[in-house]
Amino acid sequence: MITGIDHIALAVADLEAGTAAYEALLGRPAERTEPAGGARRAWLRLENLAIEIIAAEGEGPAGDRVRARLAEQGEGLLAIAFATSDLEAAVKLCERRGLSVAAAPGTALKAAFIAPESSHGLPLALCEAEPIPRSALTDGAALHALDHVVVQTPNPDRAAALYGARLGLYLRLDRTNPAWNSRLLFFRCGKSVVEIGHGLDSTGDGPDRFGGLAWRTRDPHAARERIAAAGFNVSEVRQGRKPGTHVFTVRDRTAGVPTLVLSAASD
Repeated sequence: MITGIDHIALAVADLEAGTAAYEALLGRPAERTEPAGGARRAWLRLENLAIEIIAAEGEGPAGDRVRARLAEQGEGLLAIAFATSDLEAAVKLCERRGLSVAAAPGTALKAAFIAPESSHGLPLALCEAEPIPRSALTDGAALHALDHVVVQTPNPDRAAALYGARLGLYLRLDRTNPAWNSRLLFFRCGKSVVEIGHGLDSTGDGPDRFGGLAWRTRDPHAARERIAAAGFNVSEVRQGRKPGTHVFTVRDRTAGVPTLVLSAASD
């Protein structure tokens, strides 16, 4: 049913400022589109998905969603859109599995939203979109793909039922580590991962929320120097939790999104 993550949407107050920051962070140019549904958008396309930067402009359902997000939480992750090759069949299967799904108004994409009561409060969508070539790189130390998107949940078993049983993502790993006070579930989604994080001392039935984004780079030291030179506040490169990996943190200019850059163990 789901073949990967089609795109991740980021809500920003200022489209040009937000787009310029992500062009510098990812090391590639954005494609800006005409206003639609009360919003303006810019797209950055990587090897395994696209990033949609969206700001309200005029009246319409898309702009209303952005304004609501900014008023309630400020800038940040707005939605995850999962890719499917057959949207109609995917919607029917979701409904048979107990999810409430509705067509997405105010968008040029063929898409459907999963109702918040079915997605535990997170904006999730199914999307059938035409394949579009990725953006050209502007630097050899560009970030080339998204490694994972983080979802924080107070109820990991509930999350496992949604992402595994209902959406059909493959659960690769379920690990509890009392030293980190966490349980982590990793769901493979095409060429990226949805990571579910749970604090062991915060179990409950409240809504899920978005965490952050972790980007892949082939050369973390070169990427860190490039991003720092572009004016970002970045940490030093350090050993990752997974043996053979190196990571660094980007501390600002990410539209409120906690951001990690990492190298894969096989790199």
